[in-house]
Amino acid sequence: SSGINAEYGGIDHIKELVELSIANTSRNHSQLMSSSTLQYVVGDGRKGYSQGAPYDCIHVGAAAPTLPQPLVDQLATGGRLVCPVGPSGSIQDFIQLDKDENGHITEKKLMGVSYVPLTDKFRQV
Repeated sequence: SSGINAEYGGIDHIKELVELSIANTSRNHSQLMSSSTLQYVVGDGRKGYSQGAPYDCIHVGAAAPTLPQPLVDQLATGGRLVCPVGPSGSIQDFIQLDKDENGHITEKKLMGVSYVPLTDKFRQV
C-alpha cells in the first residue's frame, strides 16, 4: 500500500538525508524499521504526505512563512500540528494548531523560536 502506515513517519525532499535517517535508525533501533513502526519518505514537507493522511500529530521542523494549508488539511479530527511560523532570519512563533471533532481549528502561539526556513530542495542544497 502507499502512504505511511507507520505509527511515526518522517519526510524530507533530500533523498540522501532520508537514506541517512534510515541507516542511522537501522543501526541503533532496527526494530523500528523492521516493524514499520517508523518510516521515512522522500517528498516535499511543505505539502505533507497525503497518502498517509490523516495524521494525529504533525511536527514541522523548519519555519514556514505561514501555516502550510496542506498540512492543516491532512490533520486528523482530534489532531494537533505544531509548526514554527514567521520570516527567515527572525524570531518566529511556535504555533500549536488543534482540530476538534467538528473540524474546527484552534490556533495558539506557544513561544518565540528561531528555526531554519522550510524551503524547497533547490534552496536547501
